[in-house]
Amino acid sequence: MAGTRVDRRVERGNESRRLVLGHAAKVASVEGLEGLSLGRLAGELGLSKSGVFALFGAKEELQLATVRAAAEVYVEHVVRPALRAPAGLGRVWRLCQSWLAYSEQRVFPGGCFFYAVAAEFDAREGAVRDAIARAQADWVRFVEQTITEALDLGEAKRDTDVPQLAFEVIALLEAANGLSLLHGDPDCYRRAATAVLSRLRAVATDPSALPAVP
Repeated sequence: MAGTRVDRRVERGNESRRLVLGHAAKVASVEGLEGLSLGRLAGELGLSKSGVFALFGAKEELQLATVRAAAEVYVEHVVRPALRAPAGLGRVWRLCQSWLAYSEQRVFPGGCFFYAVAAEFDAREGAVRDAIARAQADWVRFVEQTITEALDLGEAKRDTDVPQLAFEVIALLEAANGLSLLHGDPDCYRRAATAVLSRLRAVATDPSALPAVP
Protein backbone atom coordinates (compact mmCIF):
# COMPACT_ATOMS: atom_id res chain seq x y z
CA MET A 1 0.00 0.00 0.00
CA ALA A 2 2.82 2.38 0.84
CA GLY A 3 4.29 1.77 -2.61
CA THR A 4 0.94 2.57 -4.22
CA ARG A 5 0.69 5.86 -2.33
CA VAL A 6 4.21 6.81 -3.42
CA ASP A 7 3.41 5.92 -7.03
CA ARG A 8 0.30 8.10 -6.94
CA ARG A 9 2.23 11.02 -5.51
CA VAL A 10 4.84 10.65 -8.23
CA GLU A 11 2.13 10.46 -10.88
CA ARG A 12 0.41 13.58 -9.52
CA GLY A 13 3.76 15.36 -9.42
CA ASN A 14 4.45 14.43 -13.05
CA GLU A 15 0.99 15.62 -14.08
CA SER A 16 1.51 18.93 -12.28
CA ARG A 17 4.92 19.32 -13.88
CA ARG A 18 3.50 18.76 -17.37
CA LEU A 19 0.67 21.21 -16.65
CA VAL A 20 3.04 23.91 -15.42
CA LEU A 21 5.50 23.48 -18.29
CA GLY A 22 2.78 23.49 -20.94
CA HIS A 23 1.45 26.78 -19.59
CA ALA A 24 4.95 28.19 -19.09
CA ALA A 25 5.89 27.57 -22.72
CA LYS A 26 2.76 29.38 -23.91
CA VAL A 27 3.44 32.36 -21.65
CA ALA A 28 7.11 32.51 -22.63
CA SER A 29 6.29 32.50 -26.35
CA VAL A 30 4.53 35.85 -25.80
CA GLU A 31 6.27 37.42 -22.81
CA GLY A 32 9.65 35.68 -22.84
CA LEU A 33 11.24 33.34 -20.36
CA GLU A 34 11.94 36.25 -18.02
CA GLY A 35 8.17 36.70 -17.75
CA LEU A 36 7.91 33.40 -15.91
CA SER A 37 7.73 33.08 -12.16
CA LEU A 38 6.84 30.11 -10.01
CA GLY A 39 4.31 32.15 -8.05
CA ARG A 40 2.60 33.47 -11.15
CA LEU A 41 2.28 30.04 -12.74
CA ALA A 42 0.92 28.56 -9.53
CA GLY A 43 -1.70 31.31 -9.28
CA GLU A 44 -2.79 31.08 -12.91
CA LEU A 45 -3.10 27.29 -12.74
CA GLY A 46 -4.73 27.15 -9.33
CA LEU A 47 -1.85 25.19 -7.81
CA SER A 48 -0.16 25.67 -4.48
CA LYS A 49 2.88 27.91 -4.65
CA SER A 50 4.83 25.57 -2.40
CA GLY A 51 3.98 22.62 -4.65
CA VAL A 52 5.28 24.41 -7.76
CA PHE A 53 8.44 25.46 -5.91
CA ALA A 54 8.96 21.83 -4.91
CA LEU A 55 8.80 20.82 -8.60
CA PHE A 56 11.36 23.34 -9.88
CA GLY A 57 13.08 25.05 -6.98
CA ALA A 58 14.45 28.05 -8.86
CA LYS A 59 13.54 30.29 -11.79
CA GLU A 60 16.45 29.15 -13.94
CA GLU A 61 15.47 25.52 -13.45
CA LEU A 62 11.94 26.42 -14.54
CA GLN A 63 13.27 28.24 -17.62
CA LEU A 64 15.48 25.30 -18.63
CA ALA A 65 12.64 22.83 -18.14
CA THR A 66 10.39 25.08 -20.24
CA VAL A 67 12.90 25.07 -23.10
CA ARG A 68 13.04 21.26 -22.99
CA ALA A 69 9.26 20.98 -22.92
CA ALA A 70 8.91 23.37 -25.86
CA ALA A 71 11.45 21.30 -27.81
CA GLU A 72 9.25 18.23 -27.35
CA VAL A 73 6.25 20.14 -28.73
CA TYR A 74 8.38 21.37 -31.63
CA VAL A 75 9.44 17.83 -32.52
CA GLU A 76 5.84 16.63 -32.36
CA HIS A 77 4.48 19.36 -34.65
CA VAL A 78 7.41 19.98 -37.01
CA VAL A 79 9.83 17.08 -37.15
CA ARG A 80 7.64 14.00 -36.86
CA PRO A 81 5.20 15.01 -39.62
CA ALA A 82 8.16 15.49 -41.98
CA LEU A 83 9.63 12.10 -41.12
CA ARG A 84 6.45 10.44 -42.35
CA ALA A 85 7.38 11.55 -45.87
CA PRO A 86 10.00 9.56 -47.82
CA ALA A 87 13.53 10.94 -47.69
CA GLY A 88 14.32 13.41 -50.45
CA LEU A 89 13.28 16.90 -51.47
CA GLY A 90 9.69 15.93 -50.78
CA ARG A 91 10.63 15.51 -47.12
CA VAL A 92 12.40 18.88 -47.12
CA TRP A 93 9.26 20.47 -48.52
CA ARG A 94 7.07 18.63 -45.99
CA LEU A 95 9.34 19.86 -43.19
CA CYS A 96 8.87 23.44 -44.31
CA GLN A 97 5.12 22.97 -44.58
CA SER A 98 4.89 21.56 -41.08
CA TRP A 99 6.98 24.45 -39.70
CA LEU A 100 4.76 27.04 -41.34
CA ALA A 101 1.64 25.26 -40.05
CA TYR A 102 3.17 25.13 -36.54
CA SER A 103 3.64 28.90 -36.61
CA GLU A 104 0.42 29.85 -38.40
CA GLN A 105 -1.79 27.64 -36.22
CA ARG A 106 -0.23 29.21 -33.13
CA VAL A 107 0.72 26.00 -31.41
CA PHE A 108 2.34 28.56 -29.11
CA PRO A 109 0.34 31.81 -28.84
CA GLY A 110 3.43 33.87 -29.64
CA GLY A 111 4.23 31.96 -32.82
CA CYS A 112 7.47 29.98 -32.81
CA PHE A 113 8.65 29.55 -29.20
CA PHE A 114 12.31 29.38 -30.18
CA TYR A 115 12.13 32.44 -32.42
CA ALA A 116 10.80 34.40 -29.42
CA VAL A 117 13.23 33.19 -26.76
CA ALA A 118 16.27 33.31 -29.06
CA ALA A 119 15.68 37.02 -29.56
CA GLU A 120 15.38 37.41 -25.78
CA PHE A 121 18.59 35.55 -24.88
CA ASP A 122 20.86 35.76 -27.93
CA ALA A 123 23.12 38.46 -26.44
CA ARG A 124 23.22 37.00 -22.93
CA GLU A 125 25.37 34.40 -21.27
CA GLY A 126 24.38 31.48 -19.09
CA ALA A 127 22.74 28.09 -19.01
CA VAL A 128 19.41 29.21 -20.47
CA ARG A 129 21.04 30.92 -23.43
CA ASP A 130 23.17 27.81 -24.01
CA ALA A 131 20.11 25.54 -23.96
CA ILE A 132 18.34 27.72 -26.52
CA ALA A 133 21.46 27.81 -28.71
CA ARG A 134 21.73 24.00 -28.59
CA ALA A 135 18.10 23.60 -29.59
CA GLN A 136 18.54 26.00 -32.50
CA ALA A 137 21.74 24.26 -33.62
CA ASP A 138 19.96 20.89 -33.50
CA TRP A 139 17.25 22.31 -35.76
CA VAL A 140 19.76 23.63 -38.29
CA ARG A 141 21.55 20.27 -38.33
CA PHE A 142 18.28 18.46 -38.92
CA VAL A 143 17.38 20.71 -41.87
CA GLU A 144 20.87 20.20 -43.31
CA GLN A 145 20.62 16.44 -42.80
CA THR A 146 17.27 16.36 -44.59
CA ILE A 147 18.72 18.28 -47.55
CA THR A 148 21.80 16.04 -47.57
CA GLU A 149 19.56 12.97 -47.82
CA ALA A 150 17.98 14.47 -50.94
CA LEU A 151 21.46 15.10 -52.33
CA ASP A 152 22.56 11.53 -51.63
CA LEU A 153 19.44 10.20 -53.35
CA GLY A 154 20.22 12.22 -56.47
CA GLU A 155 17.14 14.44 -56.04
CA ALA A 156 19.24 17.58 -55.53
CA LYS A 157 21.97 18.82 -57.84
CA ARG A 158 25.48 17.75 -56.91
CA ASP A 159 26.69 21.33 -56.52
CA THR A 160 23.99 22.18 -53.97
CA ASP A 161 25.44 24.17 -51.06
CA VAL A 162 23.63 22.41 -48.22
CA PRO A 163 24.41 24.86 -45.36
CA GLN A 164 23.52 27.82 -47.58
CA LEU A 165 20.22 26.31 -48.67
CA ALA A 166 19.35 25.40 -45.08
CA PHE A 167 20.16 28.96 -43.99
CA GLU A 168 17.93 30.45 -46.68
CA VAL A 169 15.02 28.12 -46.01
CA ILE A 170 15.11 28.74 -42.25
CA ALA A 171 15.37 32.50 -42.80
CA LEU A 172 12.25 32.44 -44.99
CA LEU A 173 10.29 30.46 -42.41
CA GLU A 174 11.31 32.77 -39.58
CA ALA A 175 10.50 35.86 -41.65
CA ALA A 176 6.95 34.62 -42.14
CA ASN A 177 6.61 33.97 -38.42
CA GLY A 178 7.91 37.39 -37.41
CA LEU A 179 5.94 39.38 -39.98
CA SER A 180 2.71 37.53 -39.27
CA LEU A 181 3.04 38.37 -35.58
CA LEU A 182 3.92 42.01 -36.16
CA HIS A 183 1.37 42.76 -38.88
CA GLY A 184 -1.25 40.06 -38.40
CA ASP A 185 -0.95 39.20 -42.08
CA PRO A 186 -1.44 35.47 -42.80
CA ASP A 187 -0.37 36.00 -46.42
CA CYS A 188 3.22 35.98 -45.14
CA TYR A 189 2.96 32.20 -44.92
CA ARG A 190 1.90 31.82 -48.54
CA ARG A 191 4.74 34.06 -49.64
CA ALA A 192 7.28 32.14 -47.58
CA ALA A 193 6.00 28.81 -48.92
CA THR A 194 6.25 30.12 -52.48
CA ALA A 195 9.83 31.30 -51.89
CA VAL A 196 10.91 28.03 -50.23
CA LEU A 197 9.39 25.98 -53.01
CA SER A 198 11.16 28.14 -55.59
CA ARG A 199 14.52 27.49 -53.90
CA LEU A 200 13.90 23.75 -53.72
CA ARG A 201 12.85 23.55 -57.36
CA ALA A 202 16.00 25.47 -58.31
CA VAL A 203 18.24 22.76 -56.84
CA ALA A 204 16.07 19.78 -57.84
CA THR A 205 17.33 17.42 -60.53
CA ASP A 206 13.65 16.95 -61.45
CA PRO A 207 11.72 20.11 -60.55
CA SER A 208 8.47 18.53 -61.73
CA ALA A 209 8.64 16.16 -58.74
CA LEU A 210 7.81 19.17 -56.54
CA PRO A 211 4.59 21.18 -56.71
CA ALA A 212 4.62 24.26 -58.91
CA VAL A 213 2.81 26.31 -56.28
CA PRO A 214 2.21 25.77 -52.54
